[in-house]
Amino acid sequence: MQVTLLTYTPEPEKTIATAAKLCYSSSDIGSLREGLTQEKTESFISMLASIGHESPMEHVSFTFGIEGISRACSHQLVRHRIASYSQKSQRYVNEGGFEYITPPAIEQSGEAKEEFDKQMNALLESYNKIADILTKENTKKLVADGMDEAEALKKAKKLAYEDARFVLPNACETKIVVTMNVRSLFNFFKHRCCNRAQWEIKAVADEMLRLCKSVAPHLFSNAGPSCVMTGRCPEGKMSCKKMGEVVKIYKELK
Repeated sequence: MQVTLLTYTPEPEKTIATAAKLCYSSSDIGSLREGLTQEKTESFISMLASIGHESPMEHVSFTFGIEGISRACSHQLVRHRIASYSQKSQRYVNEGGFEYITPPAIEQSGEAKEEFDKQMNALLESYNKIADILTKENTKKLVADGMDEAEALKKAKKLAYEDARFVLPNACETKIVVTMNVRSLFNFFKHRCCNRAQWEIKAVADEMLRLCKSVAPHLFSNAGPSCVMTGRCPEGKMSCKKMGEVVKIYKELK
C-alpha cells in the first residue's frame, strides 16, 4: 500500500481561520487575513474545535493518490460520499495480469496462503479465457455489421473486458485518487482509524492522517478515531477497551 499527498489547499490553517474569523467580524477579508499571525491562526482553529463549528473547514481540501489496495478496501472508501474519486477502471483496463492483495492472516498461514494463491491464479486464467472468447465473438459480430476489422477488434476488446471483469475478486489491486475537505476527513478518520475498522482501510486512514499532520499539525492535532476526537468510545460492548493506548498513539502520530 502506498498513499501520496498529491496536493492541498495552500496555507490550510490560515484559510480556515480566515473563513472562521469572517463569521465574527465586519472587517474586509484582506484585513482579516493580514492580521492572522500563526498564534492567532492556531487560536481560531482551537476555538472552532471547542465549539464544534466545522463549516469553515470545508474550504480546505486534500488530494491523495492511493495505490496497492484491494477492491474490498476501495468499496469501503467510496462509501464516504462527501468526496471526489477517480479510480482505475476494470471496464476499460485489461486486468489480464492483475495483482492482488493478500490479507496478513492468510499470508501468515501456509495452508490458507496456498489455497488463496490457487484461487487467484484460477480466476486470472478464467478472466483471460473469457476475455479471449468474447473478443473473438464480438469482433465477428462487429465486422459482420460492417465495421472495419481493426476498429472492430479494438471495440471488441473493450466489450470483453467489461464482461470478463465479473470474475475478478475483491482482492484485485486497484488505484484511486481521493479528494476530501477537512470536515469530511475528520469524519473519515473518526470511523476508519478506529481499532474496529477493517485492517486495510485503517492502514490507509492512518497514513492519510499522518500526511495531513505533516502539513497542518495544529488543524489535525485532535484528529483520529472517536475516542481521540471526542474523548469517548461509541462502540459500547464492542469497544477495543484500549482507549488510553489509542489516544496516546494518535497524539504522537507524526
